[in-house]
Amino acid sequence: MNKDLNSIGLDKKPSDTTVVVAMSGGVDSSTVAGIMKNEGYNVIGITLKLYDDGKEVAASKQCCSGQDIMDAKRVAHKLGIEHKILYYQDKFKQGVIDNFVESYLKGETPIPCVQCNQTVKFKDLFEVSKELKADALVTGHYVKSITKNKTTNMYRAIDENRDQSYFLFNTTREQLDYLRFPLGGMLKDKTREIAKNLNLNVADKPDSQDICFVPNGDYASVIQKFRPDSFQKGNIKNLDGDVIGVHDGIINFTIGQRKGIKISDKEALYVIKINSEKNEIIVGPKEELGKTEISLKEINLLTNNKDLDQNIYVKVRSTGKLLEAKVDLIDKNHAKVNLVHPEDGISPGQACVFYCKDQFGYKVLGGGWII
Repeated sequence: MNKDLNSIGLDKKPSDTTVVVAMSGGVDSSTVAGIMKNEGYNVIGITLKLYDDGKEVAASKQCCSGQDIMDAKRVAHKLGIEHKILYYQDKFKQGVIDNFVESYLKGETPIPCVQCNQTVKFKDLFEVSKELKADALVTGHYVKSITKNKTTNMYRAIDENRDQSYFLFNTTREQLDYLRFPLGGMLKDKTREIAKNLNLNVADKPDSQDICFVPNGDYASVIQKFRPDSFQKGNIKNLDGDVIGVHDGIINFTIGQRKGIKISDKEALYVIKINSEKNEIIVGPKEELGKTEISLKEINLLTNNKDLDQNIYVKVRSTGKLLEAKVDLIDKNHAKVNLVHPEDGISPGQACVFYCKDQFGYKVLGGGWII
């Protein structure tokens, strides 16, 4: 790194640099705020109130709960930094929850965390940070970023079990050049160690596991709440088109699902396709799940098109492995991905994220939504 640049790649002294830290109330973002403060930056912590869960409980495994907001306030007070709370419940409902519900009703498997980052977290918080004349927006995501010549590229975190680059593929180039991710180069144990050394009250706080508006991972209950009319019985068919059972609503199924089909057969049956127009579930043997071709929409690229001419890697689910592939852009909004080896359980509504490998690791090139 250029010796004249500060730790976040800007040509200014930390004391002359203002950063906004997105503080969720968890250990990661709290630690980032502490790191920035200790390095001498002018830190403004901002916490977003996104969802009224009605349960202000300390043991909540959901992010963005009322307890999280209180934890963020305590951390900010401990660090002696300015702290703001932005109330974005309406924006979150429109930009994330409504899309989540509609996507499930189409037979898709949505990823609300991507849409949350794409809308309120990065779009709106980005604009607020600019209004506050901050030099950068800093988050606790486990993503490695490298800034050179005022251009930032995003890489997989060194802690592959924590890597969150998949969820950030829809970040715009303008946003990425403004964002910083200090935790991408460290392991989670190191993050907690720093939090303990800073004597932060969240040092041992468990990680959030549930989506903030999906209590205990019960997706169906969310759909029931917002669209109670959506639980309509329909046919379960085999690959020959024969009706072999009845379901209680397509929202109870995802591609690749085995449990819950409740049909006995000589071999295990998996959900192969969900036809929302006919309200049908198509099931078949596991070998029918493997796909080598994926169609994508709403492509977002963080690189030049020519970078996709090489053989690259893709992820088709957040917990999936990197898959060798070739990407063919059809137009600026659509692409075809051809996998070298078949992959099971590829689901419409999920993201397909592009990576290439260079001397710094696996760089995010962009991605699109699987259709």
